[in-house]
Amino acid sequence: MVDSPAFVKDATCIVGIGQTEFAKALEPSEKQLALTAIKAALDDAGINPSEVNGLSSYTMENVEEFDIARNLGLGDVTWFSQVGYGGGAGCGVVGNAAMAVATGQCDVAVAWRSRKRGARTSRPWAGVGQRVSGHPQWSRPFGLLRPVDEVAMLARRAMHEYGWTRDHLANVALAFRAHANRNPSAQMYGKEMTRQDYTDARWISEPLCLFDNCLETDGASAVVIVRSDRARHCPQPPVSIHAFAQSINRQHQVMTNYFGDDPLEGPAWACARRLWSLADVGPGDVDVAQIYDAFSPLVPLSLQGYGFCAKGEGGPFTDDGALEWPNGRLPTNTSGGGMSEAYVHGFNLITEGARQIRGQAINQVEGAEVCLVTSGEGVPTGALLLTAAR
Repeated sequence: MVDSPAFVKDATCIVGIGQTEFAKALEPSEKQLALTAIKAALDDAGINPSEVNGLSSYTMENVEEFDIARNLGLGDVTWFSQVGYGGGAGCGVVGNAAMAVATGQCDVAVAWRSRKRGARTSRPWAGVGQRVSGHPQWSRPFGLLRPVDEVAMLARRAMHEYGWTRDHLANVALAFRAHANRNPSAQMYGKEMTRQDYTDARWISEPLCLFDNCLETDGASAVVIVRSDRARHCPQPPVSIHAFAQSINRQHQVMTNYFGDDPLEGPAWACARRLWSLADVGPGDVDVAQIYDAFSPLVPLSLQGYGFCAKGEGGPFTDDGALEWPNGRLPTNTSGGGMSEAYVHGFNLITEGARQIRGQAINQVEGAEVCLVTSGEGVPTGALLLTAAR
């Protein structure tokens, strides 16, 4: 029997990354954005589109695989897959592609996310149906209309149980905005924010204000994955996919997690247990983190789940500039993340993680060799450990 962790560990590398412009309103279609990001990633990798035979994307992707293949001039595609749950999918999309390459289902895999959500009418809650179905039918009637409303419930509970404050949430928002202020690709490039700006911002869903929310973004990001032996011959420094995990925690309910014994112990906890069990490193070895940040409370909740601090201490962990570059003890979302660079369902966190390991980031963490990337906390999720290839 094959020892699966050893078989997959460090077997593949990210060798190409690409992205489009990020903005609230871009003219190209989602298909055009996807094609642009994927072609940029292939050019970065020095790989001809005809060599790509694996495709990995989100179930929420509106672009069909055959459209990607036909328009880019791919050959025969021998593996393709999609991962669900929106913001929970990003690391899974890359991790599944890595497993397909490692097991020989394909030789060159492309993973991507293309998204147009700048327009108000493009957002899922913009439409009104006659009947709500699925899990939302149990929460929409009493006012949880949007994801922010559901996360606000978790934030309020954390404030009640752990004593977290709005200052802890502000620490998250201010750190990521400062990173974006130095990143020319970020939507919030050069748009400074003070703690007073945060405090004075309008409520979106108490206790969450405007700056506790991710951006609405048009744009796309992509990565190219090959086996590690081939990666050594590609033009860019290879980024090893050291470990990958996915999880749906016991008794999970999307976003609210009401059925769990502890609603604040979300999917990150189960994912972290699996991830660290498959890795040669632990939380103390992580040099830089890219933590999914659709909403600010998800960051301290994830810090707890992935073992950077004890349960209840995620809020205080953010004090004293802990998440800031260059001097924080865990520089996090160094491109600005979903809250200040762009919200591409977390895929831009993966490309930034790869840049950090390459040593090519705008806010480069000196000597970064281990990067944790996470997908959405509050939904079925995934995580990656990216390391310097050896």
